[in-house]
Amino acid sequence: MIQVVWFKRDLRVFDHAPLAAAAAAGPVLPLYVVEPDYWRLPDTSRRQWLAQRSALEELAQRLAQLGAPLIVRTGRVVEVLQRIHASVGIARLLAHEETGNLWTFQRDRAVRAYCRQAGIAFVEFSQTGVIRGGGAGARDRWAARYARFADAPVVAPPERLTPVAAARVAPLPGCDDLGLADDGCADPQNGTRAAALALLESFLDGRGADYRRGMSSPVGAAACCSRLSVPLATGAVSVREVLQRLYAARHTLAEAPAQHRPVPVTAVDSLISRLHWRGHFMQKLESEPDLEVRSFHPVHQAGRIHTDPEDPALLAWAEGRTGLPFVDACLRSLIATGWLNFRMRAMVQCVASYHLGLDWRVSGERLARLFTDYEPGIHWPQVQMQSGQTGINTPRIYNPVKQGLDQDPEGMFTRRWVPELAEAPLAVLQTPWLADARPRADYPPPLVDPAEAARRARERLTALRHTAGYRDAAAAVFQRHGSRKRRMDEDTPRRPRRRETPAAPAQLSLPLGPLAGED
Repeated sequence: MIQVVWFKRDLRVFDHAPLAAAAAAGPVLPLYVVEPDYWRLPDTSRRQWLAQRSALEELAQRLAQLGAPLIVRTGRVVEVLQRIHASVGIARLLAHEETGNLWTFQRDRAVRAYCRQAGIAFVEFSQTGVIRGGGAGARDRWAARYARFADAPVVAPPERLTPVAAARVAPLPGCDDLGLADDGCADPQNGTRAAALALLESFLDGRGADYRRGMSSPVGAAACCSRLSVPLATGAVSVREVLQRLYAARHTLAEAPAQHRPVPVTAVDSLISRLHWRGHFMQKLESEPDLEVRSFHPVHQAGRIHTDPEDPALLAWAEGRTGLPFVDACLRSLIATGWLNFRMRAMVQCVASYHLGLDWRVSGERLARLFTDYEPGIHWPQVQMQSGQTGINTPRIYNPVKQGLDQDPEGMFTRRWVPELAEAPLAVLQTPWLADARPRADYPPPLVDPAEAARRARERLTALRHTAGYRDAAAAVFQRHGSRKRRMDEDTPRRPRRRETPAAPAQLSLPLGPLAGED
């Protein structure tokens, strides 16, 4: 009888509690199951598999150095476990808890049921700080529990693994084997631990010096942001290890003279806050896995309008053909690189839901497969929040024209990704439809008038907000998912923002009180 360590989104040997526990008890079979059904889902993609594969190749090398090869199998996990159990006998299955999409949630339930039936002990370990199951009281004292998780000692890798002699090593499948077609991202970001550690050190050595100011604009965010999201999504590095490295760096920086700090303390504080925010959002999907398909607030769920996956407006938005230059530039950049900064992720989702009136689920699937760093526990709550579905967050209707003027003031980003407008004067770069009564032959007119579309979206939100029982339902959502550190309409941590001039429409502010004006 042997122990199987089942790797999922935890492709590392450092700070890996299941692997350490198994190594201390006897022979170990490290297992990764490539699941073709998963890679056929509408929220998965080639770029994600390539990042996953890079981490798997690194993991296989590390495990081989420890004495036990990574055993790769392709198929359904329960069927793979059945074959292994029939061949060598499984005493224990050890794995990390996973806050994945609804498909992986149901897959894990099937694995638990099989283990109970087969008499196999299935032992799961926390790795992200979220509370498994996330019952009604999960949010009470959540921050304190998360702090204890982050401060707990990282788990050292085993010095040696005792392999299972009968295990047969198989190669990792390629993209063609999984039917993953070219998705326009020629060189997706690496998902390895080595890449993660290099990114973290370069951030602390000076790359993150402009983090707080530069994170909002796609012009500089790709360089100054941590870019740790991909290796965190593959699990090649643990969030606890990253946090503890940041805590240590913050202490060192705080003691150094300001002129000798490669990055300001505030930049490290902001990155720490983002990682805490990561756990906060993952807890939402962990608490209610069907939030991937159901709106947080029942009134918004009842008010959803079906969007066909082949809807022309959806396809134009997803391909960067909306006729709104900055929106199209952001989407085309995302298609080509697999990454987009957070503020622009919020804006493109906002335009899909508010301005174009698309259902958040279908636009969310499109975005999910474009993100190399797709993390379901962050993605689906964020998609809903940026679509005004929660009832507890302040909905913000981003003005895509103003965002282009603010975040790309010289037009470099827009011109790079929308070359049809490369010669357009800066004064009309974000509003080319105003430059000439005739639409350009090589760039489409806007799908909607952004100001008029925003006005209609406000009217819809106002009508929903006045539905009977709205406040009571919002209170129930907050009780289950809201941060205990903030007011109901400030559920998401965000830095203080300077109020913008009234003449420049930006976002709709819609708390549970009277309808606020644009800020």
